[in-house]
Amino acid sequence: MEQVIVGAPAPRSVDAGRGVEWWTAAWALFMKKPGMWVVLGLILIIIVIVLAFVPLLGTLATSLLLPVFSGGWMLAARKVAGGGGLEPADLFTGFKDKLVPLLVLGVLLLGATLIITLVVGALGFGGVMAGMAAGSNASGAFAAAGAGMLALLVGLALGLVVGMAIWFASALVVFRDVAPVDALKLSVAGSLKNIVPFLIYGLVYLVAAVIASLLFGLGWVVLVPLSLLTAYVSYQDVFEGAAATP
Repeated sequence: MEQVIVGAPAPRSVDAGRGVEWWTAAWALFMKKPGMWVVLGLILIIIVIVLAFVPLLGTLATSLLLPVFSGGWMLAARKVAGGGGLEPADLFTGFKDKLVPLLVLGVLLLGATLIITLVVGALGFGGVMAGMAAGSNASGAFAAAGAGMLALLVGLALGLVVGMAIWFASALVVFRDVAPVDALKLSVAGSLKNIVPFLIYGLVYLVAAVIASLLFGLGWVVLVPLSLLTAYVSYQDVFEGAAATP
């Protein structure tokens, strides 16, 4: 039975081909202000890199702030889609609009990340213990390898769930004032209803990531902002019923 949240849009299923159209629509939106989108992407990349060099606190801050920056990006995308301009300050709009619920999303994201780390770590540790108990023979090696593979698969599965939960969440918060927990639930529902489009979307992303990694990875200065714009376009398509066009 589909969950209905009062005051929030219900996600719809879209055609499989939308997985490609989200990219083309995002590209059209990107080309409206290509220089400024690259600038905003570079600022975000630099912030994440700088935080990565801060022991422990940097990782915590990144998890907390990513939904806030994502919310700002959604607002900036809507502004450009409506014919407005774009400036670096637009990246920080989330700090002025819906800051508290976006930070709550960050707290939930951080909690999910810590849980995944603990689960995967526990499975990996269990594999090491099983291998040691079996000794240095073939059975011990197989036990350790099997546990390691299980830890990897569980980590990927849990990471996928977290990805589905956060994909539409920031947009639901800033555009529809949906409560953080409800936004996560709706995001998962919207993702599950569009598994096939997202699979096609993911294949396009893999190809784009390979291309972006060429020439010393310079293509990522375009792929990062473009990927964030696909989140806006897909939200409009799945939750607002708008065609995948800017």
